[in-house]
Amino acid sequence: MAKNLMIQGTMSNAGKSLLVAGILRVLKQDGYRAAPFKSQNMALNSYITGEGLEMGRAQVMQAEAAGIEPQVCMNPILLKPTSDVGSQVIVNGEVKGNYSAAEYFKQKKALIPDIMAAYHKLEEQADIIVIEGAGSPAEINLKADDIVNMGMAKLADAPVLLVGDIDRGGVFAQLLGTVLLLEKEERERIKGFIINKFRGDAKLLEPGPSMLYEKCGIKTLGVMPYLNIQIDDEDSLSEQLVYRNEERSRNEERPIHIAVIKLPHISNFTDFNPLSQFPFVSLQYVERPEQLEREAVRISENDRGCADLIILPGSKNTIQDMKWLRESGMEAAILKQAARGSRIMGICGGYQMLGERIVDTSGVEGGGEIRGMGLLPVTTLFREEKQRSRITGIVCRMSPEESGQIQGQVRHKAECQAISSWQLLRDIPVSGYEIHMGESVYGRIENGERAIPFSILEDGREDGCVQGRVFGTYLHGIWENSEFAQKMMELLCADRGLSYETVTAEWETDDNPGISSYQAFKETQYDLLAEAVRKHLDMDKIYEIILKQ
Repeated sequence: MAKNLMIQGTMSNAGKSLLVAGILRVLKQDGYRAAPFKSQNMALNSYITGEGLEMGRAQVMQAEAAGIEPQVCMNPILLKPTSDVGSQVIVNGEVKGNYSAAEYFKQKKALIPDIMAAYHKLEEQADIIVIEGAGSPAEINLKADDIVNMGMAKLADAPVLLVGDIDRGGVFAQLLGTVLLLEKEERERIKGFIINKFRGDAKLLEPGPSMLYEKCGIKTLGVMPYLNIQIDDEDSLSEQLVYRNEERSRNEERPIHIAVIKLPHISNFTDFNPLSQFPFVSLQYVERPEQLEREAVRISENDRGCADLIILPGSKNTIQDMKWLRESGMEAAILKQAARGSRIMGICGGYQMLGERIVDTSGVEGGGEIRGMGLLPVTTLFREEKQRSRITGIVCRMSPEESGQIQGQVRHKAECQAISSWQLLRDIPVSGYEIHMGESVYGRIENGERAIPFSILEDGREDGCVQGRVFGTYLHGIWENSEFAQKMMELLCADRGLSYETVTAEWETDDNPGISSYQAFKETQYDLLAEAVRKHLDMDKIYEIILKQ
């Protein structure tokens, strides 16, 4: 039987995921086979395992911190919200169906055998399992059917550390209030408090922790500082937005500007975390048309007066997000930037929106049809079956003769030059995963322009589409391919008349050395996280809690 430890929080976004990752990294460094587990995850960020099964990105990140391959048994239930009151329910990596909140709550307890089968499978492989809760264990309206907080702690007989977020204020009320709302047996499982995201001198907290101990008999085992560590996390987008705003003046100086459209149903936003390895890139998440226009004005030294790259990310509800683009004015703003010369990229749902039409005759997203942005000659037909697989391909794989033939069919010289510019990416190997409900097909459009596939996959299929300065792909994780990421940066620098080598040399610092391998970069971040955990938490006491079971 593996030992275990559970990390619960006083609220969502208290920092549970990163603390689990940090503790797992410490355990790995100390020679233990450690693994993460979260019985139920609600997130739009997901990942496809080597077996083609779907799981939450947070547990993938934690598995990386532990130095092991992610497995779907680490996250047996994944809820992907499709609306304010409903989610797609995924059990052991397979889609079970779309359910309203009320429908799902009625069947939650029936999923306990699936949860425990996954947990026991993990026990066979690990010395220590670090379990993550969700939200708060004091949500008394949900406790009767709880399978992710104290309900899970009881099923696994796990000791609990309770985490409070001091950055939002009221941390002592959070911790004590949570304890007071628990049953006696549940309170006895809590072996320590952790105060998280503290800015300043921890001595200023006294005598708070001592008074807390006097009131409930639970000691505070550490105060974690607010960390600027760049690690994938299901709640990391909000953190990134805060950080980007704090760094706005610095961002304005950076020569390459990339704007990600923050869709209402944005999914897999962690696709863009690798861009942080390029110190000369300003990455902005844009929610309003005027923000995109300001992005263009801010870099007016660029002759085109536009962002270098605009990215439409994945979406859990493509049709609704396409409507939002149109109704909010964001579509018009993007088209304006495209006319000025911005390169436009779409990933998964974003790729579908760049096309001519999106058709949902199967009712996958409620049925209907909507016109796309028309930047790619693509029509997407939704299917009930979800496409899930790890994929490997070659970007822009064309012979010079094929390239010439395509250019010969292009009406405008500028279009010919735009297609030629993608040749910098030709024959670059890429890998990642696809996870989508639609099938996209393309061909010639009325004005005679010709599109090419973005990549040819190892199984012979064509992925994505390139036309002019616009391209789309179904490949999640593409920016984690270091050669592709670097060549794209070379292309964006060339668009601006800049030398990639010169820009890189000018912007490299000791704090941001521009590591060429994103995986190597992530390893440094996990080590920094583990260092912080060792420094600020009482790891001797935490080991005692784990090993005395």
